[in-house]
Amino acid sequence: MLLAFDVGNTNISIGLYNEADLVASWRVSTDPSRTEDEYAVLVHSLMAKPGLSLDDVNGFCMCSVVPATIRPLKLFVEKHLSVKKTIVLGSDLDIGITIHYDPPSDVGPDRLANAIAAHGKYGGPAVIVDFGTATTFDAIAENGDYLGGAIIPGIEISLQALFTRAARLQRVEFFPPEHAIGKSTAESLRSGVMLGIASQVDGMVARFSAEIGGNPKVIATGGLADAVAPQCKTIEVVDQMLTLDGLRIIFDGSR
Repeated sequence: MLLAFDVGNTNISIGLYNEADLVASWRVSTDPSRTEDEYAVLVHSLMAKPGLSLDDVNGFCMCSVVPATIRPLKLFVEKHLSVKKTIVLGSDLDIGITIHYDPPSDVGPDRLANAIAAHGKYGGPAVIVDFGTATTFDAIAENGDYLGGAIIPGIEISLQALFTRAARLQRVEFFPPEHAIGKSTAESLRSGVMLGIASQVDGMVARFSAEIGGNPKVIATGGLADAVAPQCKTIEVVDQMLTLDGLRIIFDGSR
């Protein structure tokens, strides 16, 4: 089985694959101080519930936007897994597409995994909206090439900055408002966050689509995608397994 790790700034998504089938997936917090042995204890405990063990893993693929996590994860594989192949995704790895970015190494490996999965699962052209710590937009050509993208502050970062700088505003529960015109501070905040972000997404997707051409497929992923996507007019599908599936496709293609 393939063990795939998508290490983000806030959370780590973990997937276990039997060939192309996702057997199990988990989400844990990112901790740059976690050691290789702590990863072993963590993964062992997660796999125990579905009746699996570390001995079932024979392949490992990861992408990380947190450099401090890469070495302990490599050591985890070396010390605790018996794998035939390990892949750490980066721009130096030949994944079969051209990266139109200067320099290519500046593209987050998770964004490359998303690009591979989007093209493999939905075809091209495509626009990917990833609602993570940052909200990223990525443009994928018809042939699968990575064309570039855009980065804006993520929803939670934006809210944190707002609450820190505006003393009279307090945190509210995050769910869609009934109306765009809020009749209270809480309703106004929900409208501004949910509908404002949705309008921002639709505007960026429209600009990307005009530049790409060919009526691109619009795919959303990331922690808050399920909450925001229904408020957007342009998002066609939410795929929370996009990055992990991209890692699996890359791993399979490198054999």
